[in-house]
Amino acid sequence: MLTLGIDTSNYATSLAVFSKDTGEVVCDIKKFLPVKEGQTGLRQSDALFHHIAALPEMLRELSAKADLTQVGCVGVSTRPRPVDGSYMPCFLAGVNAAAAFAAARKIPVVSTSHQQGHIAAALYATGNKALMDGPVLVFHVSGGTTDLLYCPSLDHIECVGTSGDLYAGQAVDRLGVKLGYPFPAGQYVSQLAESCTDKIRPKVSVKGTRCSLSGLENQCNKLLDQGKSREYVCRYCLLAIGETLFKMASAALEEYPGTPVVFAGGVMSSSVIAQYVKERLPQAYFVPGRFSSDNAIGVSIMAARSFL
Repeated sequence: MLTLGIDTSNYATSLAVFSKDTGEVVCDIKKFLPVKEGQTGLRQSDALFHHIAALPEMLRELSAKADLTQVGCVGVSTRPRPVDGSYMPCFLAGVNAAAAFAAARKIPVVSTSHQQGHIAAALYATGNKALMDGPVLVFHVSGGTTDLLYCPSLDHIECVGTSGDLYAGQAVDRLGVKLGYPFPAGQYVSQLAESCTDKIRPKVSVKGTRCSLSGLENQCNKLLDQGKSREYVCRYCLLAIGETLFKMASAALEEYPGTPVVFAGGVMSSSVIAQYVKERLPQAYFVPGRFSSDNAIGVSIMAARSFL
């Protein structure tokens, strides 16, 4: 049996097909939402419109890669996080598409959250099947979250650490847009950072498993004003995030010793952050960008797991 995953976040429209029989991803496609030059995000009404416009053609494209008549269940992210009050209108596009597809095929719909999809995709990509059943510590680091999650299972997620102000992805995107790159700007910031070989010791603000990242934006702006190269400033930004996450992970491991640590979310696609953290936390799992940035793979996996 195949499962279809649909995720309509504030960054991208994503579809994926997963085979429950083989336990493998059959195919997936993603389209980033268009953002005007110089801006660092979309209004929810605009995001919803772009999802609605993109989904029909993307489903046709997906049907050329997989036999959608074999889909026996549709998974869809209906909200950002699995907590009361978590809501964003952009997810309504996916909810409606899933409902229409499932009604036409007379198959069930499995509702999950964007965050659970991120976690499932990252755990799957580690190649360690035991992690899917927990317990595991997962960082979800993106433009909308900098959360440290304790997951006894995919259905039970407890936030044990977070940022009190700015999210890591916001700091990265704001820097990239300031440097003239389109939103989301993470890949450009990471590319510039990779070309800098200077030794940098970033200043961070972390107390236990909670952090503050608002100062990072100010630090980056100050370094640019001081004439530091854009490569240097980008590396400083990413290393500051890496050091912040390492300190948060270290504090969490004092409470949950021996628990595997997995890093997910779009910001975790950066090789600069991954290298920095793994040098200090060798047992940590980082996964390829296809599975760490916004995707519907995890949502399709959640749908398949509903039949276990």
